[in-house]
Amino acid sequence: MTKSFKVAVVGATGVVGQEMLKVLEQRRFPVRELVPVASERSAGKKVRFNGRDHTVLAIAPEVFEGVDMALFSAGGSTSKHWSPIAASKGAIVIDNSSAFRRDPDVPLCVPECNLEAAKVRPKGIIANPNCSTIQMVVALKPLHDEAGIERVVVSTYQAISGGGAKAIAAFDAQCKAAAAGEPVDETPLSGRLTGNVLMHWTPDAESGYQEEELKMVFETRKILGDPSIRVSPTAVRVPVVSGHSESITVETRKPLTAARARELLEAAPGVVVVDDFSHGVYPKPIDAVGEDAVYVGRIRDDVGNPGGVQLWVVSDNLRKGAALNAVQIAEGLLLA
Repeated sequence: MTKSFKVAVVGATGVVGQEMLKVLEQRRFPVRELVPVASERSAGKKVRFNGRDHTVLAIAPEVFEGVDMALFSAGGSTSKHWSPIAASKGAIVIDNSSAFRRDPDVPLCVPECNLEAAKVRPKGIIANPNCSTIQMVVALKPLHDEAGIERVVVSTYQAISGGGAKAIAAFDAQCKAAAAGEPVDETPLSGRLTGNVLMHWTPDAESGYQEEELKMVFETRKILGDPSIRVSPTAVRVPVVSGHSESITVETRKPLTAARARELLEAAPGVVVVDDFSHGVYPKPIDAVGEDAVYVGRIRDDVGNPGGVQLWVVSDNLRKGAALNAVQIAEGLLLA
C-alpha cells in the first residue's frame, strides 16, 4: 500500500508557509489530507494546493487530531505553545522558529548533515535551523568530515524575504518613494535599505553581537556535532528580495587545498558547484531563487591562512533555508 499522510501546515498564509505548500506539491509529497492552519485573523482564507482550494482553519487543539506531520512556520511564541500540543496528538512536529533550537531534547536537523538526529525526538519535535546556518552547514559538512573544522569566519548578505511579507512590502514602498524623490519611511525596516545595508536584528548587549549571528554559532556546533568549532559571524541585510549569500573562511585541523575542497563539494549532497571566477562565473542570489541547491563558488586557498580555504555560498533562504529543509526532514523520516 502506498504511504500517504495527513499534513498540517501552521502559518499556511505566511511567506514560508506558502513556500512549504509549494514544495510539498512540487516534490509530490504524499499528502492524503492537507490541514492549513493560521491565526484567527487568517481563518477562512483559501490556500491553493494540488489544484484545489483549501480553507484555512484557526489554530486549536482539534485541528491536530489524526495529523501525521505538522510543519510550523508561525513564529516562536506560537510554536512554544502549540508545537507540544500537536506532538501530544501524535504528530511529528517540524518547527521553523527558533523556539526549540537550543533545547537538548529537540534535534536540530539539516538532512544532508544529520538526518539521524531527527529520528530521536523525546518531545516529538524537530527544529529547523536558521536559514543562514542551513546553507552554510550543507557546504561545511564535507569539509568537516575530511579535515575537521576548527574555525569559521562568516559574513552574511541576507535577503529581505527573511523578514517576511511585511518586510518585502516595506522595501517595495521604500524603492517607490526613493524613485519618486519622496521621503523614505524608515520605520518598518528600522532604517533605509534602498541603496544601503542594515544590521538590525535583536542585539545582544553583553557580547556586541546580534541574535541572528549568535544563532549561527550555536547551531553550527549542534548540527555538526562538534562543540569545539569556533564561529565568528557578521550578519548584514542587503537590498535583495530573495536569496542569501555568504562569504566563508574555513580553518581546518588538517591542511585542506582548494582543489580538494572542490572535489568534496562536487560530490556533496545538496551542493552545486558554480565556480569559474576568471570567466565571471560564480553563484548569484538571483539565480538561486526557486532552486533547491546550495550553490558554492569562489573556492580558493586562503592567502592569509595557508592550509585553509574560502568559499562563496548562495541559496534560496525561503526554500532550502526554510520550507525545503523541513520537507526534506519529513521525507527522510516518513518516506525512507
